[in-house]
Amino acid sequence: MRKRLCCRNGKDSVCDGSRRGSGVRVIDFSMGWAGSLCTRILADLGADVIKIEAIEYPDWRRGVDRRPAFIEDKMYERAPCFCIMNRNKRGITLDLTQPRGLALVKRLLTKADIVVDNYSVDVLPKLELGCDVLRSLNPRLVKLSMSAFGADSRCRDCRAYGSTLEQGLGLPGVVGKSSMPPVISHVAFGDAIGGLNGCAAILIALICARDAGQGQLIDLSQIGCMLPFAAPWLAIHAIDPMPPKRYGNRHPQFVPHGRFRCEGEDNWLMIAATDNEMWQRLAILIGRRDWAMDLSLNSAEARRSIEDNIENAIEAWMRTRDADQAMFGLQSVSIASGVARHPIDLLQDPHLRSRGFLQQVERPFIGAPLQSSMSTREGVGPYTIRAAAPTLGQHNSAILTGLLELSDSYVAELAGKGIIGTTMLSEGR
Repeated sequence: MRKRLCCRNGKDSVCDGSRRGSGVRVIDFSMGWAGSLCTRILADLGADVIKIEAIEYPDWRRGVDRRPAFIEDKMYERAPCFCIMNRNKRGITLDLTQPRGLALVKRLLTKADIVVDNYSVDVLPKLELGCDVLRSLNPRLVKLSMSAFGADSRCRDCRAYGSTLEQGLGLPGVVGKSSMPPVISHVAFGDAIGGLNGCAAILIALICARDAGQGQLIDLSQIGCMLPFAAPWLAIHAIDPMPPKRYGNRHPQFVPHGRFRCEGEDNWLMIAATDNEMWQRLAILIGRRDWAMDLSLNSAEARRSIEDNIENAIEAWMRTRDADQAMFGLQSVSIASGVARHPIDLLQDPHLRSRGFLQQVERPFIGAPLQSSMSTREGVGPYTIRAAAPTLGQHNSAILTGLLELSDSYVAELAGKGIIGTTMLSEGR
């Protein structure tokens, strides 16, 4: 059995997903992508992650539509992004604006090792769950706050999302072509990068907490996590304030470099010739031995003068070849190249299949969609997805009667008062 993230009370143990009380416990206040990815990695590693939602304000990745039809059809249980980001977690609903809901979450915090939120910096303090309160409840807690700009920033109260953080770092001004306005990717890199950095910070702080017996407050700035993307341009501007040239699919140092159309309607291949030897092998492969033998082209700067001609010759060679066929031909002579995959292609991607990277887990309302595994592994196979993402309030009873040892009648009373529930509230309620 693979050893997982199970180290309660300073003792390592093995967690197979059923012995939840023996491992690290996380109280997860996060919503969306950044915080949910951070806690999902912890859950994938074997931690008991308890996701806190409310029937009034569930995770917005379930959907923000409050019309009756959306609620009646349980559409909030069908969101693929929510399901992927919240697997291996347990889910409970608690109305933290009601005293009994707040009291219950405080009891959960006394039994936890980690607490994570990616709210704006003042949300938890307004709910009487600020850092001083958490420290008094549980001095060993590792608390991660994942706001956009950080608690002490002059922009601390600004609303931001992953894509707006990308803009704030100036990245749209260094990608794309010089003739184009700034380019928005819509990928929200800030969320994924923030989640990965947050998880790394938690794991380090957890080791320190075990050694010192004292928790830590981690004030993570998501825009700070993205700063390494902009670091090269910061260094350049420190020397020369002029804006750098934007190259599109070309590269400031490598020629040729870019994407080229292959056989078919929408099939493309990327090539990066990173040194003279690779350039010479590429020129011979596409039938231009004269270029390979021309010593005057033995530098990227020299090739830049005929870059259009080089690209036209490469594309002429590509246009009669299947993208995968062309890639393997290039790779066979050690030329860096890769097919520009469409996301739907990844479902049948031979590389991902060979690594067992895609897994399925059955979940009510949506079936068993393919999900990506963790990118790291300890043995020959990936970490197994133990459980699907929880339906809203799925583990209310198990957590309240099991972990907090409440009676069934008291749990029923909480449901009657709307403090817990399993159905999202519709508009007007």
